[in-house]
Amino acid sequence: MNICMYGASSTELEKIYYQKAEDFGRMMAEHGHGLVFGGGATGLMGAAVRGIMAAGGYSLGIAPTFFDKPGILYENCSEFIFTETMRERKQLMEDRADAFVMVPGGIGTYEEFFEILTLKQLGRHNKPIAVYNINGYYDLLEQMLRHTAAQGFMSESCLELFGIFDDAGALLDYLEKNM
Repeated sequence: MNICMYGASSTELEKIYYQKAEDFGRMMAEHGHGLVFGGGATGLMGAAVRGIMAAGGYSLGIAPTFFDKPGILYENCSEFIFTETMRERKQLMEDRADAFVMVPGGIGTYEEFFEILTLKQLGRHNKPIAVYNINGYYDLLEQMLRHTAAQGFMSESCLELFGIFDDAGALLDYLEKNM
């Protein structure tokens, strides 16, 4: 299974985030899974790809050509695809992935997660989606989504389209069982 990961590219986070992302990448490879990601060398994306590559796994980086600058992209991916636009990048990531995981990130990460969740809600794909809630980062997001459903702005059934996990092993089990 190729797992698409959305996450931060920041280099200024608490160390626990990088360690957990790298450990998750290693665990993915040990379970025979590959990583599809935005190609970044830094942040949680960079940590995850370093983990997967250290364990002998497969990685597919996908990035627009305007990101091709020194230090931005991870240079040792198993495969790398350049696109012209961010929209093309997201489409290829969706097409090449069998499942999706959101690790902590900012506005770009949120945008990618909500788009893939919306597409699942609309029946455009049926691939599993999970949130890796490292260090309680997504506690408030989970609360907001439950509030959104409780207030009638989205269906309660939308909350069943993804899982939120504090534990990487439980997250990976969820993806494997829902493939």
